[in-house]
Amino acid sequence: MSVALNRENFLLHKLHSITGVIPVGYYMVQHLVLNTFSIAGPDKFNGVIGFFDSLPKYFLLIVEICAIWVPLLFHAIYGLFITGRSQGNFIGTKYGWSQNRMYTFQRWSGIFLFFFLIYHTFTTTGMKYLTGSSTGLLYDAWHTKLTSYGFIFLILYALGVFTASYHLAYGIWNFCIRWGITISDQAQIKVQKFSLVLFVAITLIGWGALVGFLMNKPSASGVTPDGPTASVPDLPKGTRS
Repeated sequence: MSVALNRENFLLHKLHSITGVIPVGYYMVQHLVLNTFSIAGPDKFNGVIGFFDSLPKYFLLIVEICAIWVPLLFHAIYGLFITGRSQGNFIGTKYGWSQNRMYTFQRWSGIFLFFFLIYHTFTTTGMKYLTGSSTGLLYDAWHTKLTSYGFIFLILYALGVFTASYHLAYGIWNFCIRWGITISDQAQIKVQKFSLVLFVAITLIGWGALVGFLMNKPSASGVTPDGPTASVPDLPKGTRS
């Protein structure tokens, strides 16, 4: 039984590691990159939403379930299990190395992201399927949300991007060690430096997308969930009904 459990843990740890990079990590990066269309203006960003809405609903749902939700749920739930069994090795200990700090912050970031992603997913994709409308995903809705209640949601999402970026960047460093890609100390140090650069880059991409939602006022896009609103030409005076 002990051997069987060790083998199972070894396999689950491997799966947990790789799902954090592919597909969850890949999806996160492309999601943030697509969100930077907000910088180009409401029409461009709403065009991205419109593209996904134009896909067959059953196809999009299957892709979301298989490529995003199932891997993400497994990674999140098993990650909490790992965190629950782990022991602190940085604060209050004599081990002050950077790797111990990264390990500790990885656990903290995972706990925060677990609850943040529940909220984010429910209020975006979840509400889209519950209401049958993508109105809440459009530029105007994001502008209103991020600027409401003293910008509290802007702060929340900025923190969410920061935390998710760190979690992914450190996860790549850990992934390379767990899968035997970086064996020597020199190789691990190089990937650690790469992870730092990646962390900064992804954070700036996500924050840039948030800033983009603040650059235009609501109702500036002229786009509805069903597509661009039809423009009404000016009629000669006296011909309007």
